[in-house]
Amino acid sequence: MAVMIDHPCVQHKLAIIRDVDTGHKRFRELATEITKFICYEALKNIKTREVSVQTPVAEAICHKIDTDLVVVPILRAGVGMLEGILELVPTARVGFVGLYRDEETKLPVTYYERFPTQIKGGTCIIIDPMLATGGSTVAAIEKLKEHGAANIVVVCIVTCPEGVALVEDQHPDVPIYAAAIDDLLNDNKYIVPGLGDAGDRLFGTSH
Repeated sequence: MAVMIDHPCVQHKLAIIRDVDTGHKRFRELATEITKFICYEALKNIKTREVSVQTPVAEAICHKIDTDLVVVPILRAGVGMLEGILELVPTARVGFVGLYRDEETKLPVTYYERFPTQIKGGTCIIIDPMLATGGSTVAAIEKLKEHGAANIVVVCIVTCPEGVALVEDQHPDVPIYAAAIDDLLNDNKYIVPGLGDAGDRLFGTSH
């Protein structure tokens, strides 16, 4: 299941982050802002518990989050979205997965993984600005499931039909939340119109 967050504030920020003239400082700021909006929607159904709180006036029945949240950026570009989630849920734990594509097999290879034990029984949020072919996302999902994760959500800024289809085919239990579902992948596996190379634009490493 893919959910596009079409709120006007999200779409306004998306228009700016897409712009080729947006520099890396502003790109990072927008990635944080957009991520916060998307995660707000992606987490709306997480488990809560009822609590009693004493206000200055009277007792109030409120609700608090009642599940461990673990954010898992796919290195390196996913790190650029991390601050947005941690601003929304400061108590979230953080895991990491590093992947690269083997030039011969074209398959994702894991070069780094580190997950908190709370992925078992908690809610895991995989973050990556671009869900393009879907290969890295599927590999990250599989790594989390191998370590006992049962409740996984994918949050990205931009995706496309090809990437969505692969995740839905391999892991139909994992929802995808994005600011945009773009047209297609080009021959170089870039999303069109997309954002360009999100990692380079986040960290200022583009030429």
